[in-house]
Amino acid sequence: MAAGKATRYAARLRGGGSALPGLIAERVDPAFLTHTLAGLPEGIVVVSGTNGKTTTTKMLVAILRAHGKRVFTNPTGSNFTRGVISSMLGELTVRRSRLDADLAVVELDEAHALVFAATVPPTHALLLNVARDQLDRFAEIDYTAGLLSRLAEQTTTGLVLNRDDAFIARIADMVHAHAAGPPGGKSAGPQIRYFGVHPSIADRLPELAEQDVRFADAATPAPQDSDALLAPRDDRVFDIRCGSGDIGPIELHQRGLAAMINATAATAMAAMLLGPRFDAAATARALREVRPPFGRGEVIDVDGAPLELVLVKNPAGFTVALGTYGASPVATMIAINDDYADGRDVSWLYDVSFASLQTAGVALTSGMRAYDMALRLQYDDVATAAVEPDLEIALNRFLADHRGQPARIFCTYTAMMALRRMLAARYGLAEIGADPEAGR
Repeated sequence: MAAGKATRYAARLRGGGSALPGLIAERVDPAFLTHTLAGLPEGIVVVSGTNGKTTTTKMLVAILRAHGKRVFTNPTGSNFTRGVISSMLGELTVRRSRLDADLAVVELDEAHALVFAATVPPTHALLLNVARDQLDRFAEIDYTAGLLSRLAEQTTTGLVLNRDDAFIARIADMVHAHAAGPPGGKSAGPQIRYFGVHPSIADRLPELAEQDVRFADAATPAPQDSDALLAPRDDRVFDIRCGSGDIGPIELHQRGLAAMINATAATAMAAMLLGPRFDAAATARALREVRPPFGRGEVIDVDGAPLELVLVKNPAGFTVALGTYGASPVATMIAINDDYADGRDVSWLYDVSFASLQTAGVALTSGMRAYDMALRLQYDDVATAAVEPDLEIALNRFLADHRGQPARIFCTYTAMMALRRMLAARYGLAEIGADPEAGR
């Protein structure tokens, strides 16, 4: 632990490295996770899936803390096991080697969730969706779905599944089969609940996910009283309908249907965890107060004008982002990197329609794949005013050219991290991944 804490301190001094301290601690003590998480009285929750992990995790943690729970989480968005360990290092001391928390809620990517579960089996898992993502790592969508199925099979107590995502909904049958074991087996397996959208807006589902219609059982499960169902009123205000009654109206700081679905997922898991102690009014208050995680629709005051940072990383996510933000006439920059954490294959850009940007055009493309992005926009007749691969030069130019105007940057993960740090240094923003509520 000492080596990891020293690395964490050094990384903070130079302004980065949210996962490096965890990597060092993991190498020095492979059993770090096991003995640190041992004995959490109310369990370990893993949140996984392709899109929405960071936002949903933040919402779930906020709801649980509003109910008086002490929750450990990994707020940086670094969703490998080493990122979880790095977050732990900030809460441990030489004298206190275990977390002072009732439960842990951790965000993990689909592959690292299995690495985590092999060491520390989760009591609960919240599985959001499956989409093509990081093609160089996950190859194709069935592989990703298989990873989440295996995670579900290793979960001991409770699962919350997306009833509207065929890849996720099908996991219930696999879990039941796994729990039963050989013929004559009697294990019930984990309890399963669902979240999703109310049938009245089912026609909007194609904009959110890639549906799998190859199997006869791909139909959405019939609604149950225990389901949490989203019923929007407009692009920010909604109700959540469940067996115990409606929760709402809820108005989020974050815009769009995807954010509302994330809130519904978080509510479904909180209801499972809290049981009869679940308080609908406290849940609604907590969701109203949640600010977007850094880079996920976060709005930054830049010299009196709003700048939105919008994370994009796969076709489904970029399509949803454009549907939520793209039609409004603001100055737009797109920053595309292809580092490991982004996925090095950016061919997915050709599965996104950029037609909503045609009217206003794009002021600047940047990042390692700035020219690829500009070419892709050209195919959709979107004018690009300038191309500048260097992110810092591009940001300075973009802000100078559009001073005092509303602006927006769509960016992949590592581009977002770099830009967010530049903006933090310039405008005194909170540190990336800071968890001001920790310990409350």
